[in-house]
Amino acid sequence: MINGSIPDIIVGRLPRYLQALQRMHQEGRHTTSSKELGDRLGYTAAQIRKDLSQFGEFGKQGTGYSIPFLIGQLQTILKVDRMWDILLVGAGSLGHAIANYNGFANRGFRIALIVDNDPNKIGTKIANFVVQDASQVKALLFGSGIKIAMLTVPASNAQAVAEELTNAGIKAILNYAPVPLSLPKGIHVEYIDPLIQLQHMTYYID
Repeated sequence: MINGSIPDIIVGRLPRYLQALQRMHQEGRHTTSSKELGDRLGYTAAQIRKDLSQFGEFGKQGTGYSIPFLIGQLQTILKVDRMWDILLVGAGSLGHAIANYNGFANRGFRIALIVDNDPNKIGTKIANFVVQDASQVKALLFGSGIKIAMLTVPASNAQAVAEELTNAGIKAILNYAPVPLSLPKGIHVEYIDPLIQLQHMTYYID
């Protein structure tokens, strides 16, 4: 369903819709409206309807949206109706926290492999994983089906590591390092930088 004709900003809102709907479902709800969903997320009802209409007609006028049905449709659109294995690069404090986080599995993701280049970390255990040698990442990924990596390495190493990952077959990187990555077209990169978010928020504080 998703293709290049759908603006990325719309695709970026879909996981928020899915998360809100899943919370409603956990609350025992079965139906919702674009207004209610928008109120929960800070969007207008018109924005919700416009975004969803890019992918089909999922609601009925007067009755709204079936929450279980819309959850299923969004999971299919976002391709999280399956399990995605993830490579975690970096076994430091942040890597430990991510590896021990229990919230991935019920959202379509699971850590499958952890690598690091520190000899003191290679061979140690994090959660149920033994940290592997990052220099062997290409061989480790071969035949694994892993296409997504989380990058929790120092900023000074991030570009070189990301290039090595793409050469090994990784197609998408979630980058925690506070540095932009320059990678070939077709490699999707998302950034998580708390400092950027904090600086965004302080603009609005008197």
